[in-house]
Amino acid sequence: MDPRDQELRRRLTALGFDEVRVAAATGPLPDPLPAWLAAGRHADLHWLERTAGKRLNPDLVLPGVRSILLLGVNYWSPRPDPAPGAPAAPCWARYALYEDYHDTIQPALVAAGRLLEDLYGAHPTDYRYYVDTGPILERSWAARAGLGFIGKNAMLISRRHGNWLLLAAILTRVELAADPPPAPAPPARPVGTWCGKCTRCFEACPTAAFAAPGVLDARRCISYQTIENRGLIPRELRAGIGRRIFGCDLCLEVCPWNRFARAGRRTLLAARTDFAGLSLADLLTLTPERFARFFRRTPIKRLQLPGLLRNACVVAGNSRDPTLLPLLVPLATAHPNALVRAHAVWAIRQLGGRAPLAAARAREADPSVLAEYDAAEADPVPAPPVSAA
Repeated sequence: MDPRDQELRRRLTALGFDEVRVAAATGPLPDPLPAWLAAGRHADLHWLERTAGKRLNPDLVLPGVRSILLLGVNYWSPRPDPAPGAPAAPCWARYALYEDYHDTIQPALVAAGRLLEDLYGAHPTDYRYYVDTGPILERSWAARAGLGFIGKNAMLISRRHGNWLLLAAILTRVELAADPPPAPAPPARPVGTWCGKCTRCFEACPTAAFAAPGVLDARRCISYQTIENRGLIPRELRAGIGRRIFGCDLCLEVCPWNRFARAGRRTLLAARTDFAGLSLADLLTLTPERFARFFRRTPIKRLQLPGLLRNACVVAGNSRDPTLLPLLVPLATAHPNALVRAHAVWAIRQLGGRAPLAAARAREADPSVLAEYDAAEADPVPAPPVSAA
């Protein structure tokens, strides 16, 4: 290996990356993306369709690209144990308990670009870097570089870090020594080869989001529904969301490969545990000012307050806690956003409430909210909820 390649890897590790691998950018990448898009499993993520050609062929992103650096950041951390006797708190995806990783990893990518300039004489136009924001199939390139393998849960699984890697990529015209992929090389190796007969991820998914090994249907995925979907969450999926308020880690957490996972250095991450202890009641009563204060610089800020209130209403409806009814009624009857009102109506119905909504229904004009009233009237009356007390 060229001594410069060794020095590059050493310095990238010193910047805070837990994994540094290289793949040779040799033509289009075989990937199931076209079939996945053709089946409509990307839901309304239409930007994936628009950029599919670039995702499959990195030369369309950076003409003359010769190498792709795959950089991994381990974000695993143990969840804090709830206080004895405390009600089950809303559940956040693990990555959300940090400041937005796009922002905290970006400076290290800038520094990585300067390393290419210093060590190889690269021009700034000879490389491009992305952290989950560009038309790059990071997962497939990482598998080609031997960073991990694609599991039945459609995630990149590392033997060292389990399922808990955030991926960044640097495309460059510099030719770097490539890491060999594990044999047999993709695409000859079937997805989930090293999963064996294990199907824990399939069995754990409460919304049946896996269409086949390694094939996730975003339309049924809790992470998609609670983060990317900006509209109504389908009624038939709401019960499966349980208490997951933002994202879902179930198919990651049950993976046996995580027995090898250890906490990373987290040099490029900034922990944010200040909001992890917020109760469901706290979330249902968030004001714009408190939302901005709690969630600034976090991934949750993308969701905006109406989206988080929508999710909180779904979790409340699943909570079986009638003490939340007084908090839900104002959201159903007076909140200015129809998305919030619709899900609050559903939650109240799930908790056995009906009388407080009679007058509000007569004033409601939004079709989506009226549809929730109609569905509530058509459904059987839920069993009386068990008091959280």
